[in-house]
Amino acid sequence: MNNWRQQSFSRTVAALCGFRITLTTLGLLMLFMGSSYASATPEKPVMKDDRQHILGHGHRMILIDAGHGGIDGGTSFGNILEKDITLDISRRLFLLLRSDGFDVILNRNGDYAPSDENRWLRSKSRHLRDLAQRKELAETLPANVVVSIHINWAPSPSKHGPLVLYRQEGRSFILARSIQHQLNNLYDVEAHPRPGKPFYLLNKITATTVIVEAGFVSSPTDREKLCTPKGQQQIAEAIADGIVAYLMEV
Repeated sequence: MNNWRQQSFSRTVAALCGFRITLTTLGLLMLFMGSSYASATPEKPVMKDDRQHILGHGHRMILIDAGHGGIDGGTSFGNILEKDITLDISRRLFLLLRSDGFDVILNRNGDYAPSDENRWLRSKSRHLRDLAQRKELAETLPANVVVSIHINWAPSPSKHGPLVLYRQEGRSFILARSIQHQLNNLYDVEAHPRPGKPFYLLNKITATTVIVEAGFVSSPTDREKLCTPKGQQQIAEAIADGIVAYLMEV
């Protein structure tokens, strides 16, 4: 990690720890993001090699959706739970983007389900309340980019590598392609992003949205990345680089 990024990363940890984000704390969210969201106005073109100066350009709000949480553990391998991995990667991604100067929100910073905060959707399905709450946060902010972090599983341990799912819409595809390219470089694979037709978040959120399946927990090769601090940092950096490349392109 670059020295300037490491210093900013460390300064932001204290602000992130213990901060739980819900729809009832949106006022605090804006304070947490700082005054840049309201005041940043670009006065000159952004140089591609100077990522720190992208702050607030076009009021681009990035929402990181840490998949699962609380009672919903997601997929698993032994005592390894998807919800824990997605939170670890999402926290790192949040700090990286913040250190790069982006307006970014992490939808959960602990082991709880967003459905716990849902007071507006009357449904007996906890899963539906959870998804609807994630969607509502994206719309309320409002977010311009939503990246939902998940982990894959397959019956065969030989199946491995990242996969980015997109809505069949231009910007979603461009974002997915950009993140997939960076993750492919990390995993040394040649995977292609795929449309994710049945997924609620891709169908319901207005913002440019992708789902990142960061690897297969069922794969010994992928677990080495998914379950170690070094690997999680590498994954977060790859996703961050993909998001930055997309924002520079559009």
